Amino acid sequence: MQQWKKKLFELARKVDDVADGHILRLKRRLGMEGPLQVVPYRTYGTPQHVYVRGRVLENKNIAVAGETDTLFDNLLNMYKRFETDEVPGALVQLTLPGEQLQLVSDKEGYFVFDFKPAAPLIAEELYHSFPLNLIEPTKAGAAVLAEMMIPPVDAEYGIISDIDDTIIRTGASNLLSMGKTVLLGTARTRLPFAGVSAFYKALQLGRNGKRNNPFFYVSSSPWNLYDLLIDFMDHNEIPAGPLLLRDFGIQSESFTSGDYLSHKFKEIAQILDTYPHLNFVLAGDSGEQDPPIYLEVVKHYPGRIMSIYIRDVVQGAKKQTAEMVAGELAKLGVEMILTEHSLKAAEHAAGIGLIYQQEIPAIAEDKKADTGELDGREEPDISGPGLS
Repeated sequence: MQQWKKKLFELARKVDDVADGHILRLKRRLGMEGPLQVVPYRTYGTPQHVYVRGRVLENKNIAVAGETDTLFDNLLNMYKRFETDEVPGALVQLTLPGEQLQLVSDKEGYFVFDFKPAAPLIAEELYHSFPLNLIEPTKAGAAVLAEMMIPPVDAEYGIISDIDDTIIRTGASNLLSMGKTVLLGTARTRLPFAGVSAFYKALQLGRNGKRNNPFFYVSSSPWNLYDLLIDFMDHNEIPAGPLLLRDFGIQSESFTSGDYLSHKFKEIAQILDTYPHLNFVLAGDSGEQDPPIYLEVVKHYPGRIMSIYIRDVVQGAKKQTAEMVAGELAKLGVEMILTEHSLKAAEHAAGIGLIYQQEIPAIAEDKKADTGELDGREEPDISGPGLS
């Protein structure tokens, strides 16, 4: 970025900091600060390493999506998600068995507990829940529970998946389609890709029948959409897992650099570093930069990636790039399957022993139900023209 642009962004950040500080002090002086909430984000860790993340915000009372929501309801909820009033300098307390820790939220209201516990956690369940309390200021309600996933030692492999245009239809390769989906869609109206729920359940089940293969979702979507994405996945019975999103706004590093790719690579690398005993399956789409990112992951972590599944959502230059990446990966001994449907990916996964062959009929049926093939309808084309 040119020097003058860097200076301009730095000035904008300083103005933003000063304005936020004045507004916060004025609201507190006038008693206008609303109820506060601690928003925990589902994370992952190990018995020897606790990683809990969240944000302190004014509570905007965003309604849970319902079947009868109107266009106005959707727009109002989306406005509330992005018009956040973050709470900097809030004192947050995390309670673990036998110990309590406190830290202060940053200027955007985020906090991260990243430490070794006094005693190793007993990892009998996939998820551990830890109480989070807001100590100062004291305008929050009862404690909330932060969820941290600890993959069991007998998990066969992990799955790292993108979200937009991989499991959920957003049209990320088409600005108009994506804008309509982001602004007007809800957890009930957003559509999953055909067969993705059954395929991901089969990957979670694996071959040991214990359904304990951990899922991680890495996306360039902003944290502001966290609740919507969680509701979408629950509503469509997509396996739960930590969501690793990015900061949004002028204070974020990606805002000034425009580099969302390093965010994905960094998050994936941290997962692989956290679980050196686990190999992984990667899933993404051809609409953005998943294939080149996954190629870099394979180069940096040789022998750790078992297979890569890329949903083919665009034509033109980006598809050609994905095909070139597939060739490079083949030279490194990793197959990248470029396919329009989850069924083809599932058939490959069964062929190499990742899932049971018996799961294929259920995935095929799920695909038919999603695409309307049962009544003669075809799956809609949501890709649109690719962006260069």
